[in-house]
Amino acid sequence: MMNTPRPTSPTRRAQLLAAGAATVTVVLWASAFVSIRSAGAAYAPGALALGRLLTGAVALGAVCLVRREGWPPRAAWRGIAISGLLWFGFYMVVLNWGEQQVDAGTAALVVNTGPILIALLGSRLLGDAMPPRLLAGMAVSFAGAVAVGLSMSGDGGSSVLGVVLCLLAAVGYAAGVVAQKPALGRASALQVTTFGCMAGAVVCLPFAGQLVQDAAEAPVSATLNMLYLGLFPTALAFTTWAYALARTTASRMGATTYAVPALVVLMSWLFLDEVPGLLTLAGGALCLAGVAVSRSRPRVGTGSSIAGSGNGKAAAPVRTPEPQPEPEPEQA
Repeated sequence: MMNTPRPTSPTRRAQLLAAGAATVTVVLWASAFVSIRSAGAAYAPGALALGRLLTGAVALGAVCLVRREGWPPRAAWRGIAISGLLWFGFYMVVLNWGEQQVDAGTAALVVNTGPILIALLGSRLLGDAMPPRLLAGMAVSFAGAVAVGLSMSGDGGSSVLGVVLCLLAAVGYAAGVVAQKPALGRASALQVTTFGCMAGAVVCLPFAGQLVQDAAEAPVSATLNMLYLGLFPTALAFTTWAYALARTTASRMGATTYAVPALVVLMSWLFLDEVPGLLTLAGGALCLAGVAVSRSRPRVGTGSSIAGSGNGKAAAPVRTPEPQPEPEPEQA
């Protein structure tokens, strides 16, 4: 009896590339918290956001010119503009501001409501499926984020304003991700990231005067951290995020970011000599375990099929197709 070859779409290589892109994103976004702590002491929230976005926009624009990417299709502009306004612009400013009002633990806890909002908005607006494994993994990860937040919270370090700002940051982040997803079906990940970053920079232009003033007085280390934020957690990480998001659902990608608190704990330990307590370590482990659960897929029997697009629609009955020419491999 001859073995029937398994379907090659999506290819194993494409799945590995998407997983690798998501990993790069969460590692770099985790490192951003360490850099923001340094740069935020010398730069005002709006100035830091503008400097970061300008750096990222210049780097991404240069790559687009070299690759001759061109302008995104007209149908993608709405999603690009909304994500640029809410995620690249609004989110970065209010998050920088919020972290000046509350301690790091409270900020991490409140901002980590973002993946839950992404799942709810993705289900409502994009028709994303909400499988039990995804919901269970998000519940476990959120419990871990709560543990990390409580363990890192300082006495009296929070304010109502700071909590509200971090909550607004989470809302802007979630709405920006959901708006970005349809645009990725019409334009490349590099185009969506580049023009979204440029749109965010335009939104932050009113802070240009503050940026010039802060840059003149800031130490070199703070400015280098701002440039790092623009080149890596923004230009590179947002591009790898868009690449991975184009190949999965918004809900599943949002759940992946629950790995960020665990990595922040590890990086603070390595680079800032902040030794984590047992509750912090346990919370970080829960975050990673939840991500593993949410990213896992149930085993599928031979008599059933799954819809890989995550659009929430029921799969059609399996039919034996007539012999077809072998398709060309899907581009990763």
